[in-house]
Amino acid sequence: MAGFFKNLINFITNKADVDWDELEAMLIAGDLGPKLALQIVDDLRDQGRKLKDCDIVAVAKEHIRKILPAQTRPLAIQTDKPTVLLMVGVNGVGKTTSTAKLARHLHLAGHAVTLAAADTFRAAAVEQLEVWSQRLNIPLVKAPQNADPASVCFEGYERAAKTGAGFLICDTAGRLHTKHNLMEELKKIHRVVGRKDPTSPHEVLLVVDATTGSNALNQAREFHKAIPLTGIIATKLDGSGKGGVIVAIQQELGIPTRFIGLGEKAEDFQVFDSKKFVDELL
Repeated sequence: MAGFFKNLINFITNKADVDWDELEAMLIAGDLGPKLALQIVDDLRDQGRKLKDCDIVAVAKEHIRKILPAQTRPLAIQTDKPTVLLMVGVNGVGKTTSTAKLARHLHLAGHAVTLAAADTFRAAAVEQLEVWSQRLNIPLVKAPQNADPASVCFEGYERAAKTGAGFLICDTAGRLHTKHNLMEELKKIHRVVGRKDPTSPHEVLLVVDATTGSNALNQAREFHKAIPLTGIIATKLDGSGKGGVIVAIQQELGIPTRFIGLGEKAEDFQVFDSKKFVDELL
C-alpha cells in the first residue's frame, strides 16, 4: 500500500488537471474496492475544495482506520483440547509455507504444535512440510499420496490429543474456489474434524496473495460460502505497493486479517497490526 499512495501523490502532483473519476479509478486500482473508493471520493468532494488542495492520503487513512479492527483478535485457544486450525486457499498463494511459519510462530510462543499434511495430492507439499517439521522439531502426521485428506486431519487430531499438543494445524490442498467438487471435499474435511470435537475447527484461515487484488476478494467470497472463514493470512506484503485487498475483504465480508507474510524467510511472518499498516501507508 505504501508504494501505491506514493504513486498516487506523485500522480496528483504532476498533473495539471485530475478529475474525480480518475481518482476513483486509481483508488480501485490500489485494491481498495469500488465501495471504499467511492466513499473516499465522496468525502473529498464534500469538502468543497479542488482535488489538488485535498489531503487525499489523510482522508483515505481515516476511512481505512474505521474499517480495520483496532486490535487483532488472538487465536481461539482451547484450554482442555487441541485448538484446530484449518489452512485453506487456492494454489500458489504460499499456503504450505504459511502453515509452517504459523507453526513456528506458535512453537516459539511456547505452544506444542502438531502438523497434519492434508494436501495428499501434491507430494511436494508433504515433503515441504516434512522439512519444516524436522527443522522445528514439530510432529507431523502424513499419509500416502492420494489418501483421504479428511482422514489425515482426523488422525492428526487423535495424535495432538494424545500428546497434549495445544494446536493442530491442518494444511489442506490448494483448490480453485470455482471447482465445486474440491470445495465439497473441503466441507468434508470440516465435518470430519468436527467429529472429534463439535466446536472444531476453531479457526479457518484463508491464505491469500495480497498482490492479486480483486482475485483475492473473490477467493474470500467463495471460500466463505463453503466454510465460514475466521481470518485471513495475507502473503507477499513486502513492499509491492499492494495490500488494499485486506481492507476490501474486511469491509465486504467482515473477515479480519490475522497474520501477514513479508518474505520468504521463516521469520518474515507476524501478527497483523492494523495501526502499523495504516501508519505505513506513506
